[in-house]
Parts: sequence; C-alpha cells; structure tokens
Amino acid sequence: MRKNQHPKGWNAIKTNDSWAIFKIMGEFVNGFEKMSKIGPCVSIFGSARTKSNQKYYQLAERVAKSIVEAGYGVITGGGPGIMEAGNKGAHIGGGTSVGLNIELPFEQHDNPYIDPDKSLDFDYFFVRKVMFVKYSQGFVVMPGGFGTLDELFEALTLIQTHKIEKFPIILVGTDFWEGLMDWIKSTLVSFGNISPEDLDLIHLVDSEKEVVKILDSFYKESGLSPNF
Repeated sequence: MRKNQHPKGWNAIKTNDSWAIFKIMGEFVNGFEKMSKIGPCVSIFGSARTKSNQKYYQLAERVAKSIVEAGYGVITGGGPGIMEAGNKGAHIGGGTSVGLNIELPFEQHDNPYIDPDKSLDFDYFFVRKVMFVKYSQGFVVMPGGFGTLDELFEALTLIQTHKIEKFPIILVGTDFWEGLMDWIKSTLVSFGNISPEDLDLIHLVDSEKEVVKILDSFYKESGLSPNF
C-alpha cells in the first residue's frame, strides 16, 4: 500500500461515524429528560456476577434499602448481581429505583426491581456514565470487576480535576478493597502521582449504617443538585 493510501472502505466508515452523532445526541436528550425528574439519588456499583446467596449481594440490598429510607433514590446499571440487589433494596424500601441498562454480550439483562418508568437503555457506555455522574449524589462501590473500577476511577478523576463538584465516594467491603487502598497509598502517593489529600475523596466502610452516615454528614453542609 502506498503512503497515504487508505484501506478499502475507509471513507464509508468515516461517513457512518458522522451519522452516529445523531444517535448519540438522542441518547443524551432522552437521558437528560428522564433523569432530571428522578430527584436526589445515589448510585450503587458492583459485579453483575455476584449471586443472591453471597454476602455482598445481601449487603448491597441492605445498603440500598437504608439509602431510600434516608430519603435518596437508588441508581444502578440495571443488570443482575449487585445491580439487582441495589434495585431490590430500593424497591423493598419503597424508594426510587432507577436502572441504566446497556446491552452486553454475556452478562447484562435488566432486573425486575427497576421502576417501570425509570428504566433507560443505552448503546454507548460514555453516555450512560454521564448519567451516573451528573445525577448521583454519591457513589457506593461494592466489590466488582473492570466496569466497577472504571466508574470508580472516572469519578475520582473528575472530582480531583474539578470537572464536577465533590460528592461522597464510598467503598463497601474492607476485605475486598483494602489491598487496592494499600497500593494507592504505598505506590501512587509515594511515587508522587497523586497527593496525600486525594485519599480524602474515598471512604472505606463495611455496613449500611456507615454509608448513610457519610451521605447525611456530607449533605448537611452541601445542597443537593446535579453535579455539573
């Protein structure tokens, strides 16, 4: 292939990319219109692979129930596992239960505990992530995999860089998260890649009472509003 000669079909791909803008815009418009009506909510993240008989499923359910009893709604990714537990706890507690669903090849299906009028479907991860960040008054992060870590570190980065207002980020499960926190302290801080005060952005707890206490303490001093 000669220099500057594009592979066959390259121009068609670029044209299709331009038309995708309208689909992306549609997801943003639909998301903003529906999410702006839900009221103050807390997002719960965690593994889709966690079974209902496992302790962190059961803890996520109790956390969600306590959150809605404290006056917040619950947002999850809408799928099984920890997400299902979060919506189930919110449903049992009689609170707002939101699901931001996305089609995945092997693990995502919406759970039955989402309010029928608060179930949103997304094709684009980045649009879905904007909804989590913009309309959450806190992130409760249960044990999970790559997707959970992605949400956690994006939120930390946005707060650290002042792109969004600070809100509580709560890791639940010392036995799961302690190794990561030790690495952050011993490596990221010691190498100078983050500041020691950045650690103040993260809370590590083990119970639903601690989660609600952190949320209530934060919002006694700060009003509830979208984050950007």
